[in-house]
Amino acid sequence: MQPQVSLRKRLSISLIMLLGLCATLATTYWYHLEQGFARIQPLANRQLTEVINFIDGALIRYESIPHVLSTNPMLASALAHSDNLEEIRHINRYFEEIQHVTEASDIYLLNSHGDAIAASNWQKSYSFIGQNYAFRPYYTEAIAGRLGSYYAVGTSSDTRGFYFSYPIVEKGKVLGIIVVKVDIADIEEQLTGLAKAGQYELAISGLDHVIFLASMDSWRLKSLTPLTDEAQNEIYQSRRYANRIISALSVKPPYDITHSNNRALYHIAHDDGREEFLDTRGTMIKAGWDVHVLTPVKPLYASLPLTLLLAASVFLLLGLGLMFSLERRKNMRRMQQAHNLLEMRVKERTQELESANIKLQETQDELVQAAKLTVIGSLSASINHEINQPLAALRSYAQNTQTLLQRDMQDKAKENLSTIISLADRLAEIVAQFKSFTRKSQGQEKANSLNDTLGEALTIVNPEIVKQHIELRLSLPEQPVSFFGDKVRLQQVLVNIISNAIVAMQQVDYRLLTISVTQSDKLQIQIKDSGPGVHESQMEKIFEPYFTTSQRQGLGLGLSISRRIIESMNGTISVANAAEGGAEFVILLPLCPENNQG
Repeated sequence: MQPQVSLRKRLSISLIMLLGLCATLATTYWYHLEQGFARIQPLANRQLTEVINFIDGALIRYESIPHVLSTNPMLASALAHSDNLEEIRHINRYFEEIQHVTEASDIYLLNSHGDAIAASNWQKSYSFIGQNYAFRPYYTEAIAGRLGSYYAVGTSSDTRGFYFSYPIVEKGKVLGIIVVKVDIADIEEQLTGLAKAGQYELAISGLDHVIFLASMDSWRLKSLTPLTDEAQNEIYQSRRYANRIISALSVKPPYDITHSNNRALYHIAHDDGREEFLDTRGTMIKAGWDVHVLTPVKPLYASLPLTLLLAASVFLLLGLGLMFSLERRKNMRRMQQAHNLLEMRVKERTQELESANIKLQETQDELVQAAKLTVIGSLSASINHEINQPLAALRSYAQNTQTLLQRDMQDKAKENLSTIISLADRLAEIVAQFKSFTRKSQGQEKANSLNDTLGEALTIVNPEIVKQHIELRLSLPEQPVSFFGDKVRLQQVLVNIISNAIVAMQQVDYRLLTISVTQSDKLQIQIKDSGPGVHESQMEKIFEPYFTTSQRQGLGLGLSISRRIIESMNGTISVANAAEGGAEFVILLPLCPENNQG
């Protein structure tokens, strides 16, 4: 009977320990995820705000261009004399020049019927001239006398863009519409760089839930929700995505268009398979876009094994310690009961045998000692049997975990305790995606006049030079020189460096900007200002992404992008402090073949 009771008791204790372990693991699992999401969500909200502000800033610089251009009387004259080919050619060249200066994708003029009569791409194979765009909402808005905006894939260029339009009004009558198209691909490339640096993915969808811009190629122009035949036909008829048939992106569970879930977790297929993301969404009402910051939750789940192991170890250690304490107290009570029983018997026998009192006392002492030794021996054997092997294993785990935690090496602990975690693979995957950020832009590479390029760049910054009372000294070779590359991109570099020089010289009274071009074995462009110069500690970091010395504005990408542009043209860019003070940027470019011949 006694062995059965003991077995039943051991089974009960084992069951309680098992249930307690399961409860501990379940609680740890829930708490770990809750705390993880509590850390992820605020960061995702900040990243969402940064993305929305970046897009707003990128688009707002183009929003006022159609309004400004609409005031030019040449456009009204061209609309009134659309059959005058010479006047239309003049407008085409004018649009082409404005397009280069503003870095817009295309600028074109529509008559009141929606027909394009002039465009900046008049020489391109996909010229808009002769095309009718009356079906576009931006035409409808502008013809009604309002500023229009719309995003779509161009039916002629087959490129994604955001369109701003404005009516050309004369004597209260709308004569036509001026339209400016912004290339979404350039904005997408910069946003992708921000996303990879922040270790998240990005997707921007419209009111039809079609992803128009994404950090992953496989997501682009895919629908977040399955499309019915009627919805598919409506999208196709609108020609928003040209002639493309929009397919649905694999999203599980189905995408919630009502945004009713407080924590939106989705498994989304992408280039490397399928991954679970936390979707943080924000709305850009003016653009008609939903911005999705998709944070991978794989790192959060990857840290679970270590946390669960620690929780299980602590629970088992406390449980075994409690069992040991209870068993010890029980044995002590048994010893006390035996001692009391012996004393009582000795007293009884003492009363009966007073003559053998001394002998009985010695016997009692021996019995007490023997009882003590017996109980202690029994206790030691029980302890050894119950906890020897578990303690050995727990000691090994505890020592290893304690050492790693004392050294604050939680990532190393993850790598040692879980074969499914590989931090090295994760770092390799980021490097590979950055390369996509440094991917060179596919610009037009051809021979261009450096004098014209520099002149156009100065045209952009000259108002600020005059405003800041800066003396400009320009030194060019007597014979015009040419370079081979992308004219617009080199203008971007020159404008960026000159703008930085203007800002730097705001701190000094004497403001002198010197730009000189020399030609030897290479074409050298030297831009020097009279500002405070570059601190020596910042000299090596100045071309790194996201490094900036400006306290008011800027993402720190300007000089990093400038270096990539110059390197894509097989050139170099460097900075140093001039002997007389100020920063000195030197750009070296290979000579154009015609320069060598000359």
